[in-house]
Amino acid sequence: MSTKPKVTGWKATIAVAMSNYIEAGSIIALATSLAFWQEYFGFSNLVIGLVAAISANAFGAAIGALLGGWAGDRFGRKFIYTYDLVVYMAGTLLVVFATHPAMLLTGVVLTGIAVGAGVPVAWTYIAEEAPAADRAKHVGSAQLAWSLGPALVFLFATLVVPLGLLGSRIIFAHLFLVALVTWWVRRGLGESDTWKKSNAERLASEASTGIKRRNYRELLLNKGNVKALLFLTGVYALWNLVAGQMGIFMPRVYESAGVESATSQNLLQVLLWTCTVAATYFGFMKYGDRVDRRKLYLLGAILGIAAWVLLVFANITMPMLILFAVLWGVAAGIGAQAFYALWAAEMFATKYRASAQGLLFFVARILVGVLSYWFPTMLAEQGVAFVGVIMIALLVAAMIIGWIGAPNTSGRTLQDIETERYGAAPGDRLDGESNSKATAGIK
Repeated sequence: MSTKPKVTGWKATIAVAMSNYIEAGSIIALATSLAFWQEYFGFSNLVIGLVAAISANAFGAAIGALLGGWAGDRFGRKFIYTYDLVVYMAGTLLVVFATHPAMLLTGVVLTGIAVGAGVPVAWTYIAEEAPAADRAKHVGSAQLAWSLGPALVFLFATLVVPLGLLGSRIIFAHLFLVALVTWWVRRGLGESDTWKKSNAERLASEASTGIKRRNYRELLLNKGNVKALLFLTGVYALWNLVAGQMGIFMPRVYESAGVESATSQNLLQVLLWTCTVAATYFGFMKYGDRVDRRKLYLLGAILGIAAWVLLVFANITMPMLILFAVLWGVAAGIGAQAFYALWAAEMFATKYRASAQGLLFFVARILVGVLSYWFPTMLAEQGVAFVGVIMIALLVAAMIIGWIGAPNTSGRTLQDIETERYGAAPGDRLDGESNSKATAGIK
């Protein structure tokens, strides 16, 4: 019987990228339903913060990323795609039929763990299978899916507003169906050839030395890896602290700014995410392999900061909110998350590439979870200006770190980058070796 993969090329990229649609869609589905769940169960603002904190937006995804990154490196990228969406579908069904807070909380946690396990490995798999000259274009497809999720879910939420909580249950049911179809298509995916070669080297090394590799320990023993982890944490975790609050609490921010209509709130988000879709495709995917990446990153960062400066310091009117949505939407399409997904795949050796992304995603989502717990209360008690200044400071820090530390990796194969950073035959070396070479890819 032939074992040749049935799903290859762009079809495989899209099937894997759907992890991002499901993750972002889950966050927005919860965001648009929080007020309904709060009324249905009588939750306080702190409890709503807890629900957000344990979701796909924060702690749930953090735990899943840490486990999924390790499992993706140890057992293969395909291993994750065999099981992650099964867990996701179980969690989604619990939310759809939730009649008790425990059902909602359990469902939210399970969906968070599942998408947390899938997203970092998705970025890894896509980068490994992409042609070197078009790696940003392929990795950008995950960003495109991540943008489509909120755009479509906010649109669905607008259409079902009259149905109240029933409409929110329908949105989660749609995510269940998307996950089911995606899981079915992924059954035809092949394993990453890059991982198979690296794993063969790992097994040979373990057989000859008798020493079992421990991915997270080895990852953190290498000084170059630690430097890359800190750089990417500065790029992604700081930016994601802002995006994480916007993803789940932006309707409340609009409400605090005077937009009380749920329909208007959702339409502003549809505009924002539609701009992100357009900027991802026409900006990052078209030019990420062709222009100076540092300059493209800087442009996205500046637009994001400008959006929040308007929200905090300008007179809030509907035209101003529309401009905010456009600026942030474009910024998100060519900004930190797209570059993080690309750089995180390029800056680590194959044997712990998914583990590194899992650890980074874990840190980012833990930070989001901590802030999410307090954000609704701060927003209600201190207002948009107070939280906005915090958001601006985080975005400025992420901009500076990304501009200074951006690696020079455009157009190069992952193998070439790995050899430069780690030395020859990285699969046969201990991670404490060649630390001086491990920083070569960071400019």
